[in-house]
Amino acid sequence: MAQEQKMTVEQQQQWIREQYQIATKYLATQGLVTNSVSAEESRYLIPFMSVWKLKALDGNYYWVICGDLPSDYNAVNVAGSARDAARHFSLKWQMQAEVLLQTGEKEQEKFAQVLISKAEVLYDLVAQDNLWEIKA
Repeated sequence: MAQEQKMTVEQQQQWIREQYQIATKYLATQGLVTNSVSAEESRYLIPFMSVWKLKALDGNYYWVICGDLPSDYNAVNVAGSARDAARHFSLKWQMQAEVLLQTGEKEQEKFAQVLISKAEVLYDLVAQDNLWEIKA
């Protein structure tokens, strides 16, 4: 991702902070207030996406994805890692798109196409081992 190299370290940190705010606000819209973040298990592919492992006040953990794709969340038990969570979201969006395409409604079909394209990009990213390696 060429843009990543153009961003300064400060800009990258700002992007990560903004993504964290987006993730916590998104969870709040779903009725879940965030208590803490598992930073060591969360992952970022600047400036495309972030996958957060967040703990809510209800004591449960959730995977939250956001960035240049739809924001979404699931209970942590759907995936053992951020990479697996990204794979899960990709497959989930493909299934949701299929349902939307069957409605025959133009707006639903447009959103389905967005879900399909983002799911395909996300799936390709999940397949790239070097993006998920933890760098010392």
